[in-house]
Amino acid sequence: MIILHGFGENLGVKDPSPMVLKVDAYLRMAGINFTNNNHPSNLQKAPKGKLPFIVDDGKTVADSQFIFEYLKTNHVNLDENLSKEESAQAYLLTKSLDENLYFCLVYSRWMCEDTWQIVKKAFFGKLPPIVRSIVPTIVRKKLKRNLEGQGIGKHSHNEIVHITQQSFSALSNLLGEKDYFFGQQPCSFDAAAYGMLASFIETTVDDEFTQMARNYPNLVQYCKRIKTHFYS
Repeated sequence: MIILHGFGENLGVKDPSPMVLKVDAYLRMAGINFTNNNHPSNLQKAPKGKLPFIVDDGKTVADSQFIFEYLKTNHVNLDENLSKEESAQAYLLTKSLDENLYFCLVYSRWMCEDTWQIVKKAFFGKLPPIVRSIVPTIVRKKLKRNLEGQGIGKHSHNEIVHITQQSFSALSNLLGEKDYFFGQQPCSFDAAAYGMLASFIETTVDDEFTQMARNYPNLVQYCKRIKTHFYS
């Protein structure tokens, strides 16, 4: 039995991390039996210092991309019906979300002052008062440095909004009226796309970025479709 280690439900979604959520979605779409081990303390024992990671019969695999590859090789390959060209596109599109839109999400949650107040309460609200007054600031400063190092943090707010908008527009145009991005059956990119889009569309956070995503009816229906089929 595979054990998926994540943070646990928060901000109105099954997991506040789109990386955890996309692995969860892959496992469900592939019909692979698994169980969740959800707790923020999982971060302390994560092999690479980040979530998710899975444990499968004693074997630990960390990082969502390596988990995808492991599942494809050892369990169910969601991309087996894709052509070589489509498989290449699915991989590159997934990395685009991981390395670009993901950091726009981090910016929107942790750097925008209004949303930061919501995130701070959601993630740190149950800590003891003294710890609660120190830890959030330390984590936020670290993430700010990470965003600047990655590149997104060097842009202005309006530029980051524009980058995010471009990503949503591209995803909407790519999906069109199809049930899934590559046809009638979900593939690995659908798991990745759902993990990212649900983090904007299904969350209880209501800000400039989530409103932007919800302005695309086909992306909203896409998330609803996946939630109905695989999370009911």
